[in-house]
Amino acid sequence: MVYGNHKKLRVGTGILFSDKYIFSKDSSSITNSVLEEEEERTSIPFNWPVIGMMPDLFLNVHRAQDYITEILQESGGTFEFKGPWFANMDMLVTSDPANVNHILSKSFSNFQKGPEFEKMFDILGKGIFNAECESWESPRKTIMPLINHQGFQKFVGITSWNKLEKGLIPVLELAAKSGMEVDLQQLFAKFTFDTTCLLVLGHDPASPGIDLPESPLGNAFADAEEAVFYRHVVPRTCWKIQRWLQIGAEKKLTKARENLHQFLATNISSKSENLEGINQTAISQDGGGLDLLARYMKAVGVLKEENRTSDIVSQKIWRDALLNLIFAGKDIKGAGLTWFFWLLASNPIEESMVRKEILSNLQVKEGRWQFSNLEEMKKQVYLRGALCESLRLFPPVATQHKAPVNPDILPSGHSINPNTKTLLPFHAMGRMETIWGKVCWEFKPQRWISEQVGIAHEPSFKFTAFNAGPRSCKGKEICFIQMKIVAVALLCRFHFHILEGHQTVPDNSVILHMRHGLKLKVSTTSI
Repeated sequence: MVYGNHKKLRVGTGILFSDKYIFSKDSSSITNSVLEEEEERTSIPFNWPVIGMMPDLFLNVHRAQDYITEILQESGGTFEFKGPWFANMDMLVTSDPANVNHILSKSFSNFQKGPEFEKMFDILGKGIFNAECESWESPRKTIMPLINHQGFQKFVGITSWNKLEKGLIPVLELAAKSGMEVDLQQLFAKFTFDTTCLLVLGHDPASPGIDLPESPLGNAFADAEEAVFYRHVVPRTCWKIQRWLQIGAEKKLTKARENLHQFLATNISSKSENLEGINQTAISQDGGGLDLLARYMKAVGVLKEENRTSDIVSQKIWRDALLNLIFAGKDIKGAGLTWFFWLLASNPIEESMVRKEILSNLQVKEGRWQFSNLEEMKKQVYLRGALCESLRLFPPVATQHKAPVNPDILPSGHSINPNTKTLLPFHAMGRMETIWGKVCWEFKPQRWISEQVGIAHEPSFKFTAFNAGPRSCKGKEICFIQMKIVAVALLCRFHFHILEGHQTVPDNSVILHMRHGLKLKVSTTSI
């Protein structure tokens, strides 16, 4: 069977067409072998007079990630997109690791987020993701030591396990017993939202369970992400008109902003009142159990016991800082776990290798394991390799864009003018033979494992799931801690069976979610 004009590639337990995954029982690994192809075609868009390359973009916007990959494969890794005249949509797209290293590291000071970034991501306000230069460096210096504090990392482990034990595991046990279908992506979204709110705010939203719809706050995040994505692919005039008329995605974004701001304002006010009795030793104690908002407030000195008031830091600054942290924690881990479990379910040999390691290194009795300390997570080398491989193929933040302040010449030889949007397609980079070799489409955890050092190191400008350069994600290890705990806890207890015919395709969002969710059935197991 051939879908349209595109190549048909075997992926996991399914077939990857350039814009969808269709499941088939007879496959067990990702491979880039072309099974059949009706005709050769080029993916390079035609540059029309006046309207530029927009017609091709609109025709392929439903499969944006695959379309970008195809263009870069044909153009040698760097491509200049031409938008309509006067629409300010011209951009340079590059997956060349040398260019990525130049932009994110070597010429970091010249490549900023650009004048359009904050307008597109205005929901994040003046938080760390929108901030530039000094306004970015100052909060980062405050927040990063709090995130990497040993006590907070233990708090992450304990909080994640408690939420698994009391929330996600009972839901999956019910699904296994009743034989009902579940959407694992939705369950992970609720789990990571609740744990992130607990870690950042000290508040548990207690999201609905298996048979209830998404919470208003969960919908608010999803609507915001969708609206921001479409701001990237339509002329600014179009979404500004939508915002003025309050229609379409912009109407949803406005409502999402109102809900999120009210939620955060309530939590900030409550935290300010409740922290008066906490002293500095509570934060410095090993595993003191304080959330980031409590630690952050204490770090900048807003408690009355220090003869200061919360007016020193405005509520808007708190709100923007916290919203950025929740966006990052909720979505990166939720999307990462969804693709990881899909890849394992699609590759039973690799799944069995992960299970074998768990059984060898952890205390598992009758399919039951309980989290006790972070040290035991370090023993899971093959699991770490599988997580890295999943993040290589499906990085939760699929693209990033920058813009130079001054003219520059990239290592590839491409000249770039000031304020030219420069798109870095991290999803496409995981599919480049020039970067990862001919087996770049295969799910191979072994590529991350070295007999000498355990997990092999790959430079961040090649493995870009956590960004690169000065703005690389400093919460990387926190992410791995939580993902490992979830993986071990669930793989000890359950097998996951993807529904036959279920289509898996990346959604159009700034975060790489699955468009149709991850529908499957669950059965209990003991390993």
